[in-house]
Amino acid sequence: MMDAIRSIGEREKSPVELVRETLEIIRVKNPELNAYITVCEEEAVREAELLTREWESGTLRGPLHGIPIAVKDLVYTEGIRTTMGSVIHQDFVPHEDATVIEKLKDAGAVIIGKTNTHEFAYGPTGDVSHFGPVRNPYDPSRISGGSSSGSAAAVASGMAFAGIGTDTGGSVRIPASACNLVGMKPTFGRISKNNIFPLAYTLDHPGPITAGVEENAILLNILAGPDPADRYSLLESPPDFTTELRDGVEGTVIGLPAHYFRLLDPEVRSAAEQAVRRFESLGSKVIDVDIPVMPEINDAQIVTIQCEAAAIHRETMENRPGDYAPEVLARLEASVRRAGWEYVRAQQERPRLIEAYNEVFSNVDVLLTPTLPILPTPIGERKTVVDGKEIDVIPALLSLTSPTNFTGNPSLSVPSGFSREGLPIGIQLIGNHGDEAKLYRFGYAFEQNRS
Repeated sequence: MMDAIRSIGEREKSPVELVRETLEIIRVKNPELNAYITVCEEEAVREAELLTREWESGTLRGPLHGIPIAVKDLVYTEGIRTTMGSVIHQDFVPHEDATVIEKLKDAGAVIIGKTNTHEFAYGPTGDVSHFGPVRNPYDPSRISGGSSSGSAAAVASGMAFAGIGTDTGGSVRIPASACNLVGMKPTFGRISKNNIFPLAYTLDHPGPITAGVEENAILLNILAGPDPADRYSLLESPPDFTTELRDGVEGTVIGLPAHYFRLLDPEVRSAAEQAVRRFESLGSKVIDVDIPVMPEINDAQIVTIQCEAAAIHRETMENRPGDYAPEVLARLEASVRRAGWEYVRAQQERPRLIEAYNEVFSNVDVLLTPTLPILPTPIGERKTVVDGKEIDVIPALLSLTSPTNFTGNPSLSVPSGFSREGLPIGIQLIGNHGDEAKLYRFGYAFEQNRS
């Protein structure tokens, strides 16, 4: 995206040219990868023509002026269908934009299309949608990760310069890792959820997916900010998330939490160990840490997502159960069986668990973990083997990302190399509440010093 920003700013290419080139790439690549549900060709060209007239007059709305952006099909777009990846909403056309769409348009971004998603975002594989599975650009037989599967596949394949996803248990970071991209789940409430179809009210985090760290920070600058239309929105104005990018990591301390390193694919473990060595070579001290409340956080996360998803889908499940994908329906039926007292107890314990989790940041600047414990699996596969042990794919994909959805801590996935078969591997950097700029600083230092 930085090259596209430069080409617009230096008047090498107009917004119309950039948009038409992107639409041509979509025409070539989307039939195989299935990243887009709806391509907004007419709307995108019309908006690009307006932005080009502004560009010709010397006016730029900001760094995203004329930049094509892919948006997950849970995010409401006025006049453009928004399906949630489900037959139930296949013809739904919102009458107003989500706040994030308003912010993107104000900044001059062009919404190039609505991207495929795991049905109702209730799945980390990205291969269960009324519109078919999204395929990984690095190996189309493999998952791209979910639930923001289409946004990641679009960016990784050049069908968009950035993507907007939502993250309830890892759904920005999982596909970012699986597609060799940067994905940020910011502090809870940092980006408005207004007019985004919910999966779990207190776990949902919209976030940006990009090829690089700097552009991710630029995008978060545009998306972040208080919104009275979102009851969970943070009230304070956000900082400039790019200010620390080039500060380096000399003299910093990174924590390796034991809980996140228990069962890993050997190639994932090797990539994480190499990341540790790279940070040490950049001047960070790396120490082992323990977070004793992790089992409680994991249990409370599961209870929370199940009870909140059940509340959101209760009426539709009663009226149209046969219209859900079987796997999604099974997860929702399990959600309905959760007892109310379990949810209440989890929320009562939540402040204590968040405080206990954040105690680790009195000794470290950030935590470093793998993003995923396994490599992207074949589409439709729900069992895999790690170190000779057969495990379930869905809980494995969620295991290292979902804790910070419950705690609300910002978490950044950055590319960390490839497996022997050429499949992407990511590492996750986790910070204290409000520390997105610090995470970008670490991510940028890591990115700029790849071997």
